[in-house]
Amino acid sequence: MSDLLTKLQALAIRFDEIGQKITDPETISDIDRYIKLNKEYKELEGIVAVYKLYQNVLDNIRSSQEILEKEKDPEMKEMARAEVASLSERRTLLDEEIKVLLIPKDPEDDKNAIVELRAGTGGDEACIFVGDIFRMYSMYFKDRGWKMEVINSNTGGTSGFKEISFEVIGNGVFGTMKFESGVHRVQRVPETEAQGRVHTSAITIAVLPEAEEVDIKLNMTEIKKDTFRSSGAGGQHVNKTESAIRLTHLPTNTVVECQDGRSQHQNFERALQVLRSRLYQAKLDEVNAKRAATRKSLVSTGDRSAKIRTYNYPQARITDHRINKTMYNLPVFMNGEIQEMIDALKMAENAEKLGAGESA
Repeated sequence: MSDLLTKLQALAIRFDEIGQKITDPETISDIDRYIKLNKEYKELEGIVAVYKLYQNVLDNIRSSQEILEKEKDPEMKEMARAEVASLSERRTLLDEEIKVLLIPKDPEDDKNAIVELRAGTGGDEACIFVGDIFRMYSMYFKDRGWKMEVINSNTGGTSGFKEISFEVIGNGVFGTMKFESGVHRVQRVPETEAQGRVHTSAITIAVLPEAEEVDIKLNMTEIKKDTFRSSGAGGQHVNKTESAIRLTHLPTNTVVECQDGRSQHQNFERALQVLRSRLYQAKLDEVNAKRAATRKSLVSTGDRSAKIRTYNYPQARITDHRINKTMYNLPVFMNGEIQEMIDALKMAENAEKLGAGESA
């Protein structure tokens, strides 16, 4: 109890200090410092609000306990006893809520994300499923009020995409979408299957935190730039000039292509953005690998070769294999109603961190 209160008191003091600093003209004139402090202020706001509520509950418990000790009237004592019981239950719930709030956030969680979908085993059916998942995410992003921009795409043989990558911009995008990285498997009867047999196909999804220049400094002498004609469906202009860009990071042999922009310059800037994010993710993977040596994460391992979810169309079933959660609303799920699954994954990650003693 005392440790928890000490942490909360320290955060409340810090919250008040920041509140004073962000109104200081000197801070306001330093835009970078102002943005950083304002972000910290917003992060602490929720915790401090719960702390004040928690303090109020503790004060009321103490008052009711004093009545129990001093009051002679049996009816008053019974009322105080009931009050203590009710407030104690409330305190227990707040204890758990505060523990979750005090779990250190991954610094990448607030970043925008770059999402890459690629067809795997299954040929045309895998390409069609990439298109289905792209549509599912598009509907989810619209519901969340997030903005999405396609960076690169390569259409499939019949429909869908062999691969498609896009940027997602919004509040806490990476912290939400990071759970989607991995192999997504689909079981259904393909449109081209005359026998009505269920086939299994797979696609891979990579969700990268969008890296800024301060995260990764690129040495342009280590980057090979190639141009080529776009093969995408971006309009007539794309096939007339070599506007598509391929960048190769020579030290790591990381290759990025971008062809969906309207100009070579736009494609070059977007390709740099993706390259920076891929290199940043590689750095994060190293950190996660070291962490996994002491704690195996069930939820966000960063291993994009792991089969994480199965979409079974005959049974209208979605199963996330990391948390053994199954839902039987596949048509609704594929229309962007995926929040319940993401919430369950977030809860599992929080429980894992609490169990590992990672709370601050």
